[in-house]
Amino acid sequence: MTEKNGIFQYSYIAIEGNIGAGKTTLCKMLAKEYNCKLVLEQFSDNPFLPMFYKDPDRHAFTVELFFMSERFTQLQSSLLERDLFKQHTIADYFFIKTLLFANKTLTKKEYQLFKRFFDILNNKFPKPDLLVYLYRPIDHLMANIKKRGRSYEEEISTEYLQNIQDAYLNYFKVEKDIPVLLIDLQDYDFVSNVAVYEKIKGHLMLKYEPGVHRIFIAD
Repeated sequence: MTEKNGIFQYSYIAIEGNIGAGKTTLCKMLAKEYNCKLVLEQFSDNPFLPMFYKDPDRHAFTVELFFMSERFTQLQSSLLERDLFKQHTIADYFFIKTLLFANKTLTKKEYQLFKRFFDILNNKFPKPDLLVYLYRPIDHLMANIKKRGRSYEEEISTEYLQNIQDAYLNYFKVEKDIPVLLIDLQDYDFVSNVAVYEKIKGHLMLKYEPGVHRIFIAD
């Protein structure tokens, strides 16, 4: 890895994480400080999400199809339209999450059909130059979800979160085209603890080879 002082070496950075990991908050902080183009997923606009959390088997295909459509529309407009005043783009999701979530929620036949649509849409825009994953233990994710008090998230189970976490980690093992920075945050709070935020920023300023690079924020 190589370092360049005070600026991101990647034009397009996607910051991912499980539900409650803090990815959106981190994206907002970075975009504000470095004047980046900010792309935030509009998950609250999905009218099927509350029904999905109550009855996943019944509403999984509908909720995932809606998410895929919305993500595609947003990324297509955000990534293909250049902003002359902002050199860097930071997004709080990567389109591949559409497939990772669907693989955990859909039946085998539903997933096969879903993946056909996904593969067509996925070719329309580039992968991020750097993929960041904020790793937190499941119990901490549950605490964060409870703390923010969104009514439609009350039905989220630890099993569901573990399945999502496993899906991401398994994907990283086979992603060879881009660098993946897995930041192990444990229960550190980068919002109230400036030192933690500075450590995260320091790692994001580095240049990485393709493949997985795991960072322990406590080191």
